[in-house]
Amino acid sequence: MIPSTVDRVPQQTAAHVNEQIRRQTDASIARTMTAGPAAIRERLAELDREWDIERLLETNASTAILVGSALGAFVDKRFFAVPAVIAAFLLQHAIQGWCPPLPVLRRLGVRTADEINREREALKRALEHDRMGRRAS
Repeated sequence: MIPSTVDRVPQQTAAHVNEQIRRQTDASIARTMTAGPAAIRERLAELDREWDIERLLETNASTAILVGSALGAFVDKRFFAVPAVIAAFLLQHAIQGWCPPLPVLRRLGVRTADEINREREALKRALEHDRMGRRAS
């Protein structure tokens, strides 16, 4: 069975790595909320710039495919195997949620869009709660 888009990367990531990412996200939320509204707005801007795992994998794969294609065209035709292998791994990632760089990137803390959005939504709620509290005062 093909996992959903939201679930495929976490399903292909070791449980302890998913837990580490969750703990880091929770710590970031708590630290930012303690720092106040200005820090929350700053962190929200940072989250808007954060690259999720999909964007990073797409960039990595397209760069390697371009380099492999150039090497195949200008150095040795055997280099055309590089883009073919990378394209196969990219297809595997699209279907199953796994490809060779995934475990390394996840261990480095690269998050899914859903994980980033979880932090974003928690901070937005805190900011809104702060605004509502000021209005009531």
